[in-house]
Amino acid sequence: MMGPEGAKTSVFIERLTVRSYTIPTDPSPESDGTAVWSSTTLVLVELNAGGQTGTGWTYASRSVAQFIDERLRDLVERHDVFANRALWAIMNAAVRNDGRSGLASYAIGAVDVALWDLRARLLDVALCDMFGAARDTVPIYGSGGFTSLSEGQLAEQLGGWARDGMRAVKMKVGRDHLADPRRVAVARDAIGPDVQLFVDGNGGFDVTDAIAIARGAFAESGVTWFEQPVDHENLAGTARVRDHAPPGMAIASGEYITDTSRAALVAAAVDVLQADATRCGGYTGFLAIDGYCDVMRKPLSTHCGPMLHLHAAAAALRVRHMEWFHDHVRIERMLFDGFIEPVDGALRPDRSRPGHGLVFKHADAADFAS
Repeated sequence: MMGPEGAKTSVFIERLTVRSYTIPTDPSPESDGTAVWSSTTLVLVELNAGGQTGTGWTYASRSVAQFIDERLRDLVERHDVFANRALWAIMNAAVRNDGRSGLASYAIGAVDVALWDLRARLLDVALCDMFGAARDTVPIYGSGGFTSLSEGQLAEQLGGWARDGMRAVKMKVGRDHLADPRRVAVARDAIGPDVQLFVDGNGGFDVTDAIAIARGAFAESGVTWFEQPVDHENLAGTARVRDHAPPGMAIASGEYITDTSRAALVAAAVDVLQADATRCGGYTGFLAIDGYCDVMRKPLSTHCGPMLHLHAAAAALRVRHMEWFHDHVRIERMLFDGFIEPVDGALRPDRSRPGHGLVFKHADAADFAS
């Protein structure tokens, strides 16, 4: 902010508040190729300065809230809001002995998002305009199709997104290799021939099986995106799947990047890189990865948390689309005022509201406090 004579005016953070909320799945536990879960935990950070509140969050263990309280609070409070990029570097340096590549980066992500939101609110500008908007709308793809769903439920969920105007939908595979061909065929029938079908293995295949099903059942059903076919740490195996996948089927990974330096390694093994601001250090980390993608001419796709990512995705140079993930859509729609619904398969940031435009509904969240 500028003073009356043009001198910079610092605004110091007065208070950091961190809380966690655990929201059960509805109506029953969900599963993908390698995991089963019955709830999702949101760790919320709020920063107060200059009469405004900045909000950030991540989806992680509630231990992240304790980590923020113990390791990051003293770094953040009394720090200048407008020196937030310096603070990002300070926080990353401070967690060296805790292991930056892990939950520490989730913690930094929640704080960083709140910092950028607070900065934009103090300037009374939408985040995408503060970053510098690259587009007015961002395409999305419907994401869910859990392996815990029956074939009928799978068809209804994915078909519903297709009827709502989404041009791509994604389902989980890899838990039951014998059932996958049938389930993918059911999904294709439900969405019709003109909607792209994505699959996410969550590391549920080995390299040989991933190549075989990619060239077989997935190709027969017109799958155009095969995400994390093998364990996300197996970059050599991921590259082998990419090299042997049928033409027109993109291999994607990157959702577990927590140290931005790893983006280059993952990008070399895939067709499309993914990034999650709640894991890779917030908007600062996400936009750093986008910058790398621009240098390498590599497409980028956001992972989960559509409301958190929207303004950053609108400003990103290489974003292809965003993930409209069922669990986080349900949570963000329920707990944030300012939630934006898609129109014709895309999201448009509300540029009339400062920051990311979202306000946490504490009263509605009280029953989920953990």
